[in-house]
Amino acid sequence: MSNQYNQYSDQPAYRRGLHRSATNKYVGGVLGGVAETYNIDATLVRVLFLLSFFLPGPQLLLYLVLWVVIPPAK
Repeated sequence: MSNQYNQYSDQPAYRRGLHRSATNKYVGGVLGGVAETYNIDATLVRVLFLLSFFLPGPQLLLYLVLWVVIPPAK
């Protein structure tokens, strides 16, 4: 089963490893990388992230930390 967004879709998510996307990114590639790792649509991940700003919490801080911590795609 192949996905045009994810070159690793034939591997389980735990073997792919979380990474920042080099191709599917708007700011830092964090949300695109999450979408590629778990084989879901990046637009859906981005919309859910934006909607999460209506809830209390450190969403922006979490994004910035993940941008620094998650390695870029190889």
